[in-house]
Amino acid sequence: MLKQTLFVTLNALVAFAIGFGLWYGVFRTSENPIVHSIYMGGPLVVLLIMIFVMCMVFVVERYFSLYGVAKGKSSVQVFFKKLIQLIQKDDFDGALAACDKQRGTTANVLRAGIERYQEVKDREAMEGEKRIQLTQSAIEEANALEGPLLERNLIALSTIASIATMVGLLGTTIGMIRAFAATGNVEGGLIDAQALSVGISEALVNTAGGLLSGILGIFFYNFFVNKVDAFNYTTDEATFEVMQILKDKEGI
Repeated sequence: MLKQTLFVTLNALVAFAIGFGLWYGVFRTSENPIVHSIYMGGPLVVLLIMIFVMCMVFVVERYFSLYGVAKGKSSVQVFFKKLIQLIQKDDFDGALAACDKQRGTTANVLRAGIERYQEVKDREAMEGEKRIQLTQSAIEEANALEGPLLERNLIALSTIASIATMVGLLGTTIGMIRAFAATGNVEGGLIDAQALSVGISEALVNTAGGLLSGILGIFFYNFFVNKVDAFNYTTDEATFEVMQILKDKEGI
C-alpha cells in the first residue's frame, strides 16, 4: 500500500513538472503558431498535460503488469495441460515446481491450492471432504490476494478520464467568458480582436486537451477491465478443473 501511494505521488509530481516545463518552457517560446497556441490555453493546460502524462504512466504500468507479470512466463494453456498431467500422476512436487516456473496469477492461485492439498492429503484422521474444503479455502484466499493486484490503478484511470473532461470543460468555460468579455468591451465600435482570439484559443485548447485524456482514459480502462475479467475467468476455469481432479482422487 505504501509503495502504491509513493508511486502515485511520484507520478503526479513528475507529471506536473513535465506539464509546467512544456507549457512555460516549450509552448510559450515556440515560433510555431500551432504549438504556441497551446500556451494560449492558459495555466489549466499544465493540469491537462499532467493528467495526460499520469494516464499514460498508468497505462504502461497496467500493460506490463497484466501482460508481463500476471500472464506468467509462458502460455497458460500449455502450463495448465502439463499441470493436469502432473496432478493426475500424483506428482505434486512437480506440479508445485511447474507453478513456480510459470508464475503469474493463475499459477499462484493453483499453487496455493496444490500446496495445501499436499500438506493434508496424507492425514488419515482427516476426511476427504475436509481436505477438499481446506484446499478450496486456500485457493479462495490466494485468489482474493491476486484480485487487487490485477485491478490496481484501474480506478485511477477511470478517475483521470472523469477529471480530464471536467478540467477541459472548466478551461472551455473560462475561455468563453474571456471571449464574451472581449465582445463586451467595445471601444469606438471595434471589438478587441486579440482578446477575442485569446479567449477562443483558450476554450478550444482546453476542450481538445480534456477530450484527449478523457477518451484515452475511458478506452484503456475498459480495455484493461476486459483483460482482468479474462484473467479471472481463466483462473476460475483452471481451479475448477484442478478441484474436480482432487475430488475424484478423494472419491467425492
